[in-house]
Amino acid sequence: MNHFHNSALTLRRSVVNTRLLCAALAVFAVVGLTACGGKEKKAGQALASVNGEEITVLQLNDELQHANVPAVQQEAASKQLLESLIDRQLLQNEAVKEKIDRDPKVVQAVERAKALIVAQAYMQKRIGVIAKPTAAEVEEYFNKNPPYFSQRKQFDMRELVIASADMKDELKKTMDRAKSLEEVAAWLDTNHVKYGRMQLSRTSADLAPELSAKLAAMPAGQLFIVREGERTLLISLADIKESPVALAQATRQIEQFLFNKKNKDAAEAELKRLRASAKIEYLNKTEKSASASAAAVSAPAAAPVAAPPAPAANNSEVDARAGLGLK
Repeated sequence: MNHFHNSALTLRRSVVNTRLLCAALAVFAVVGLTACGGKEKKAGQALASVNGEEITVLQLNDELQHANVPAVQQEAASKQLLESLIDRQLLQNEAVKEKIDRDPKVVQAVERAKALIVAQAYMQKRIGVIAKPTAAEVEEYFNKNPPYFSQRKQFDMRELVIASADMKDELKKTMDRAKSLEEVAAWLDTNHVKYGRMQLSRTSADLAPELSAKLAAMPAGQLFIVREGERTLLISLADIKESPVALAQATRQIEQFLFNKKNKDAAEAELKRLRASAKIEYLNKTEKSASASAAAVSAPAAAPVAAPPAPAANNSEVDARAGLGLK
């Protein structure tokens, strides 16, 4: 029953989103038509005609597929999606009249989208169907990563959120001296510093291994600071609990992770092969440097996120980028 309800909600959201975004989609579709040299007869049985432009069964089926509509709801969904296709066609017609399809920015955006779609289609064809991870592979991953599963810990934290501009040296010294977060809150009240309160829990599966180890080594009540741009978090580690997960509970999650990894590895291998056989020239030093930097950032085998410095006797200041994920 819940599955059916969730599917219905998904359908409604999909249809609403389709209608809200049809203006942008119309622009892309118009450029696609004009780039081919004018109007072409669309394949498939016509379901409707809008000022002479046909909407076909193939178009509707494509919309149903992208909306991920369950079979039992397709009849009702078809009516709604057909209306959204009509709306889109109306906007396409107006876009052509106003020559939006010739706007350089629009043309460039469509060319980019087309290139991405074609490249993705090639990669899917090249990689083919990736085999589902075996039970042995799942169990091996489970056994090799106890902090994520059998030895997983839960870190319960309390925090005071202030503006980073209010993080002065005097407040830092107060954090160094304080025995509890309540003492820090009292200082903020006395000094009329605005703050909010939050509670959160993270497990060792959510955090970088180095950071989990740092938190696990902290005593209960440890205070530390995390800076996040315009806001700063004053945090107390309230409690550390054992939160193990059995293999049966983790199997689906591990299967998905390993499946995604296989896809990623296969895509990387294909890109490596193509690069090795291609003649790639960087036309200026600046572009070469920027491209190399971009490649390093997007490299799948990037180094793990650095852990924060080890806690001091009382409090430690932690860079939020270290993987605490406190947003």
